[in-house]
Amino acid sequence: MRPLDPRLLRRARAARRYVALTAALGVAAAGIVVVQAFAIAHTLGPAVTAGSAGTPLALADVAPWLGVLVAALAVRAAVAWAQERWAQKAAADVVAELREQVVAHTVALGPRPAVTEGDEGAEGAAATATLATRGLDDLAPYLVRYLPQLLLTAILTPALVLVVLGLDWVSAVICVVTLPLVPLFMWLVGVMTAGASERRLRTIERLGAQVLDLLAGLPTLRAFGREIGPGARVRALGDASRRATMGTLRIAFLSGMVLELLTTLSVAIVAVGVGLRLVEGMIALVPAIAVLVLAPEVYLPLRRVGAEFHASTDGLAAADRAFAVLERPLPTTGTLTAPSLPGATLVLDGVGVRAGDRGLTAPAGLTTRVPLGTGSPGGGRVVALRGPSGAGKTTTALVLLGLLRPDEGRVLVEPAGTGGTAVVDLADVDPATWWPQVTWVPQRPALTPGSLRDVVTDGRAVGDDALAAAARTTGLDEVVAGLPQGWATPVGLGGTGLSVGQRQRVALTAALLDGGPGDGAPPPVVLLDEPTAHLDARGEQVVLDTVRAWRDAGRTVFVVAHRASLLALADQVVDVRSRAVGPAEAVAS
Repeated sequence: MRPLDPRLLRRARAARRYVALTAALGVAAAGIVVVQAFAIAHTLGPAVTAGSAGTPLALADVAPWLGVLVAALAVRAAVAWAQERWAQKAAADVVAELREQVVAHTVALGPRPAVTEGDEGAEGAAATATLATRGLDDLAPYLVRYLPQLLLTAILTPALVLVVLGLDWVSAVICVVTLPLVPLFMWLVGVMTAGASERRLRTIERLGAQVLDLLAGLPTLRAFGREIGPGARVRALGDASRRATMGTLRIAFLSGMVLELLTTLSVAIVAVGVGLRLVEGMIALVPAIAVLVLAPEVYLPLRRVGAEFHASTDGLAAADRAFAVLERPLPTTGTLTAPSLPGATLVLDGVGVRAGDRGLTAPAGLTTRVPLGTGSPGGGRVVALRGPSGAGKTTTALVLLGLLRPDEGRVLVEPAGTGGTAVVDLADVDPATWWPQVTWVPQRPALTPGSLRDVVTDGRAVGDDALAAAARTTGLDEVVAGLPQGWATPVGLGGTGLSVGQRQRVALTAALLDGGPGDGAPPPVVLLDEPTAHLDARGEQVVLDTVRAWRDAGRTVFVVAHRASLLALADQVVDVRSRAVGPAEAVAS
């Protein structure tokens, strides 16, 4: 593992600035250490000589050097403060930059699992979420503690060895012989613990994925009275996390102990050699004191590098995982402008999407024609996607959204009034021109933080009457009436404070008020993913009323449906089926 990944400098501008600043501060630190050593030597040398001879020490002889020593200490403290301050700021900036890039790139990759090679068993979305949060936080100690010491080792240690060479060549030879032993032992420790940090991060990602799965399924578990059962599993996950953390600490203690012992012995050898030659009169007192002061400083950066070795492995492992995500190629997007959807026809021609680790194509061979609503009152349609669980209904919705490209077949758009002579392949359409014509309401809506009114209106200027009418249609007015601050009630990240059914009503109301691009005509197509899955009979009736309202307004509603009430409301039912992937297909995928 390289101590400084060049990709980090390419990806994060803050890292480049930080490395340059740390190098400059390292040069300043080298000069200050030399000045400090000479100031101490010229202060103590006359004092020791005067004490040995029994003569009084003339303060005027050491006062200038005392002043230099005080100034050097003050400047050294200022340099250390600057290093720490800029290290903390740079670490926050670099982590924020990489986190933003990972999230943006994952979104651009689409809804396929963001699992990189070696992620066996990890859920893509959860693994990426863990990486973008807790995983990348491991970069902070690497940038704050390890990288500055690494740069100081490259700058300060050679400079101090040259100074020692000018003072005492024997001590310089000892330093040159013993210094390579430190990185050698660091390499040996690295070989012994090879892959430990990658395994730890992979363990944390797997734990995060499983915890997120448990949290996502908690409402269902509570509905069946099984919410107590996962307690043992949560405890097991906590124990696994503790073992992973303790393993990292053992690595840190091992590397720190070995390198501290080695550097301490090296400094002792220098000190013994200087002391013996000082007794024999082979070296003057002032240079001897200077060498003794400089010797620990020669090894200090390497000692700190060894002490923070675990921070480097954890940080670079996290960065490597982030780069693995960032280097995944983005899917190609079309450039054509999306045709107008009112009155058009969607043609699904043999659409199939491989489900990856499930060994299925879901959907498989989906072929149908779906005439869309006219966009005028009374001209809407309801299209139900029906099929067993895992057949690919939600995947079909993602294909229609343009978020997912089919592995087989294609989705065609026949604009109104063309008679099928101007067919457009959805793969050739620029998503930015397609998405404004589609409203998407997922099964579990995630709401942005803000007041309830801001969440529903999404910053648009919506009158009170229109807002109240939409809320009455979806039943959100009853929810608002029960909230302490009404429409001004703050809603937390993801809809904190609201139940799944209430969040569903908020999302349906927002979809009703969606004014489309430029707040003009509403998007002609609405996609609902199992909108009644977590609702009681009353909530189901709210969804049915909302779907009827959209159809009466001339919009086309695609709904992933299981319940008979939604199927009965549909003007067209599309059966979605899956197919097991054969050996030849598995090899091809």
